[in-house]
Order: sequence, then structure tokens, then C-alpha cells
Amino acid sequence: MPAVPDASSSAIGRALLILGDQWALRILQRAFLTRTRRFADWRDQLGMSESVLAGRIRELVTAELLVPAPYREGGRTRHEYRLTPQAVELWSMLVAIWAWEREWVEHPADPPDLLHNRCGACVVPQFGCWSCGRAPVTARETRTTRTGEETFASVAAAPRLHRRTVRADTAYDRLSYYPETLEILGDRWSTVVLAAAFLGVRRFVDFQAELGAAPSVLAQRLRRFGELGVLGAPEDGSRGDYRLTTKGMAFFPVLSFLVHWAQRWYGAGQPAALTIWHQECGAVLAPMFRCPSCHLPVLRDEITFKIP
Repeated sequence: MPAVPDASSSAIGRALLILGDQWALRILQRAFLTRTRRFADWRDQLGMSESVLAGRIRELVTAELLVPAPYREGGRTRHEYRLTPQAVELWSMLVAIWAWEREWVEHPADPPDLLHNRCGACVVPQFGCWSCGRAPVTARETRTTRTGEETFASVAAAPRLHRRTVRADTAYDRLSYYPETLEILGDRWSTVVLAAAFLGVRRFVDFQAELGAAPSVLAQRLRRFGELGVLGAPEDGSRGDYRLTTKGMAFFPVLSFLVHWAQRWYGAGQPAALTIWHQECGAVLAPMFRCPSCHLPVLRDEITFKIP
């Protein structure tokens, strides 16, 4: 079964099918952070079963995020898996996840620092607008327009690739994403619930109409988001308004980079399903990072994670 549905699906839906999975995110993160390329190294670092790992690698290859490269070892030809140019562009989304975790997720030990090699400072990059160069930019300083109503419908219609695997009791690993993060981004339904909240959806019935989710699935995700402090759930237990908290609003850079990446790589020949505008300059928001120390743009080849 292919990991990416056909072109009739929305670009954002296609991206969520491959990235809305905790194991896919962890595999890609290790490829960026520790330059992991070999099957045995992913297996040992992440504690994955070989069957699950093999399945995810196949999906990432099909999605053109990993490419196999042969090498010789012990007289045999084996394969390692390298990031494609398409995957490399996910670096900004992965940094945005790290920045959100650093600010909003309680962790038992310090996470890796991010060094901006250009100025030598350890920083948390500021999210900004490349069109005008301003940073920081918050979700409240943007607006979103849509070209249709099928933004997330393909997520519901697409074949299910594998069982939901997000686990709240995942063992602590300071180099990996935290369980709380994976409950938001490591499951495609959770991610589209949060994205819909950014579009202004607030009532249970409207979430259901927007997403096409089963009531039990939607109720579970909304309840958990309330427990995590991402959505302000109704205090009386009713299915009333669910509003983004400050913590939830702070996740905007992650979704912004995800939408931008999805429409660049999966939206060829299609009008953008979502367009995010920076209200101050009036231009389409081209998401970027800026260094708070030297005020220069943060580029992929100018950063290094300092791993403890």
C-alpha cells in the first residue's frame, strides 16, 4: 500500500498521512540530529521492532523522504537511507517542534541547545515573515484564507496505513520528541484537530463537520487536548467551545512550516488549500526563523544542535 495517496488528495492531507505518525517523525529527527542512516542504528536508538521500522522506512522511501544508497560491509551489499532534498526542507518544522518543547513541555533534563554558527550564540530562533523580514510573528498577527472545503477531508477518506501508536508512557529520551508532543503531532487526527482550531473552529459539531471524524475519535482528541492545556475545554463537561490556549497558540510555527512544506511539495498544479497572510505587511506569510542574537535569518547549514 503506498504511503502517499493519489493527487486527488489535498496537499496538507497527503503530508499528514506520512508525517502524522510518531515513528516517521522520530526516524526523520534522528536522521537530522545524529545523521542516522542505517537500519540497525534506528532500531537500537529508537527501540523499534524490526517489522515496524522496516514498514516505516518503506513508507518514507515511497513518499520520497528517504532514498536507499548501497554500501559494502563484510563482503555484502547493504543499504543505508539518506534524506532527500524534499525531506531536508523539513528542518525548519523540526526546529519549530524543538523550540515549542523547550518552552512548553516539562522535561527531566535539559534538551540539546541550538547553536547559530554564524554568530556563535545558543538561541531559540524567532518565528517570522520572510516577505517583510519581521520577527517575531505570532498566530494572532496572521489570518488564513481558504480556496475550498476539502482541506482535511482527504485525511478521513485515505486508507489507514497502520494502527495509532502514540503512547503517553514512552520512555524518556532527551534526543527524541517528548510524549506530549507526539500526542499532538504524532497522530494525523490530533494534528488536523489542532489545525482546525487555528482556522477558528470551536464547537464540537463544527469540528466534526470540518474533519469528518467519528464522534468517539473527535471526543477523545478534544478531551486529551484539554488535559494537555492546548485547548481550553468547556468546564461543565459539555461539548461547547474549545479555544486555543496560549500554549496551543504557540504551536503555530510548527503548523505554518508544515502547511508551507506540504503545498510546496504536494501542491503542484493545485491552488493552495490554505493561505496564511501576515497582516502587518499584507503579504503571504513565507515562514522563516531569525536569530534573536544577531537578527539574521537562521539557515539550515548555519545551525548545530549541541547534543549532551
